[in-house]
Parts: sequence; C-alpha cells; structure tokens
Amino acid sequence: MKKHLRFLVFLLVVTSCIGCDRVTKDIAKEHLKDKAALSYFNDMLRLEYAENPGAAMSFGADWPDGLKLWVFGILPLVILLVLFVYAAINSASMRTLTLFALALVIAGGLGNIIDRVFYRAPVTDFLNLGINDLRTGIFNVADICVTAGVIAFLLLSLKKKIPTQETQFETINHQ
Repeated sequence: MKKHLRFLVFLLVVTSCIGCDRVTKDIAKEHLKDKAALSYFNDMLRLEYAENPGAAMSFGADWPDGLKLWVFGILPLVILLVLFVYAAINSASMRTLTLFALALVIAGGLGNIIDRVFYRAPVTDFLNLGINDLRTGIFNVADICVTAGVIAFLLLSLKKKIPTQETQFETINHQ
C-alpha cells in the first residue's frame, strides 16, 4: 500500500475511534446520567454513567487540579503527538498491524484527553462488564481502544520472540 494511502487509513482509524468515543459519551450523558444502571445479557453488561476525574479506576482523582492537568492531560498529549508524528513519518515502513495498534492507542488516549483538557471535565465512563461480583471498573470506548492497541503490541512483541519452525530448523543447521 502506498505511503499516503497507509497514512490516510491510519487517520481514518484514529478519527473513527475518536468519533465513536465522543458520540457514545454524549449518548451516555443524555440517556444514563442520573438514572439507574441498565443491565443486559444476564447482567454481564451494565450501562452505568460515571464521571472519572482521575485515571484508570479513579487513580489520582484526589490530586490537585493543576497536577491532574499535567499528569493526565498535557504530558500524555505531548507523548501522543510524538507518536502521531512518528506514525506519519514511518507509516510506509511499518507493519499494518503495528500501525493499526498505534492508531488505536493514539485515538483512545486522545478521546480521554479531549474530556480532560479541552472540555476541562472528568472523563465520561459508562460500560461495565462482569459476572456476579467479578466486574471490571466502569470504562468507555476510548479505554477499549487503548486496551486493544496495547494488547496488539504485546501480541506483536510475543510473535517476534517465539521462534517459528523454520528459524528453529535454520538454527540447528547452522550449528
């Protein structure tokens, strides 16, 4: 795939994920805020409105506002912008799955930073998964994107470390 086309696909993934995150957060604010949680699939999925002033599982929620802005807003925004520039420069030579994983991480990070920095508001969360008392924290689409991107990076790194039958055969023949 040509460099410009690969980067356009990267941009499409980023903007689509951010768009889905924004739309679902707006829907959650409109239909879930100040209402009882909705339960689906025998309570495996709950739609429950929450505002998170911190990071994952409200980590840092009680920090001073200025510190939260820098640690959860400005610093991650700078890191994501560096990753975005890296993707723009290297998209032609990157593996498709690596580029896709990077797009997911960037989109998810930006989705939550938009809440924190541009709206100066807590992050809107509304999804909860689990069985009985074994449940996740409440999260959103941006969190799903970041998590999926990180899992993809982990799988890619594991794939590089696990020798294939061909490389094992080559190693035996060279000894």
